[in-house]
Amino acid sequence: MKLLVTPTSFGKPENEKARVLLESFADEIVYNDTGAPLSGGDLLRKLDGVDGYIAGLDYITADVVENMPSSVRVISRYGAGVDRVDIAACTRRGIKVTNTPGANATAVCELAFGLMLCAARNIPALHSAVECGEWPRSTGMELSGKTFGIIGLGAIGKKLALRAKAFEMQVLAYDLFLDGAFAAENGIEPRELDDLLAEADVVSLHVPLTAETRHMINAERISHMKRGAIVINTARGGLIDEEAAASALRSGQLRGMGLDAFEQEPLVKSPLAGLDGVVFTPHTGAHTAEAVTAMGVMAVENAIAVLKGQQTAHILN
Repeated sequence: MKLLVTPTSFGKPENEKARVLLESFADEIVYNDTGAPLSGGDLLRKLDGVDGYIAGLDYITADVVENMPSSVRVISRYGAGVDRVDIAACTRRGIKVTNTPGANATAVCELAFGLMLCAARNIPALHSAVECGEWPRSTGMELSGKTFGIIGLGAIGKKLALRAKAFEMQVLAYDLFLDGAFAAENGIEPRELDDLLAEADVVSLHVPLTAETRHMINAERISHMKRGAIVINTARGGLIDEEAAASALRSGQLRGMGLDAFEQEPLVKSPLAGLDGVVFTPHTGAHTAEAVTAMGVMAVENAIAVLKGQQTAHILN
């Protein structure tokens, strides 16, 4: 068996268990030596003769899938998101696609909560000011007693809801497939999307990027939000119209934003850069030692299961 492994963090010590598992199964392993996600011809060249492919944030478009060698039987995503994988094209080619749902839920949830605290209290800007010898006075916003709206009550959203409840926040949730039993048990109030946006002091996004969700936070929806609300995004950058968000921040319609995902990654230029109340992190939500270990092992186990003709709960097609 020959496998391609492209996640840039797969060489970290935290992935030793996954590498040992993979090396005990595969005859040959090709690693991504570029330090960046792959696309187009670069990806196809590395797939030559490959049976299984453990994928990072590569661009697995329909064109790439259609030109993959016939030996490829499985694409095992190292992570939960599959918006860069053309699953329909994979299905046409008979290539199974798997992912690792829940493996990084705690890591992403904790970063989302950290970004919320940073935006509410302007912590990064205050830190920088004190380091520069300044001693500014800043009026922050308490989270206790505020209304927290979660868009997408999946594995991450559920963990975040429980933490928000511990901070004495009222928690609202919107999800097309809402887990009503979980919501009722934990005092989470279901809302339609626009109602949630109108009521929430803080909104956190936890949905995949699709044609329907692209720019779901746009100028019109922002205009109907509470003045001075905060938006957190640790999911996908295309969920937010960044130009509209920048305008809302300058006008005071939005108080702040905490962003781990951007329309352009790596981030080179953004209309949000330098605005008060905005906190950036480099799409690092899943990057804890614990999450890296869990994702690596699950991704390898998924690939091996498919290649052995066994069942796995994480097949998407």
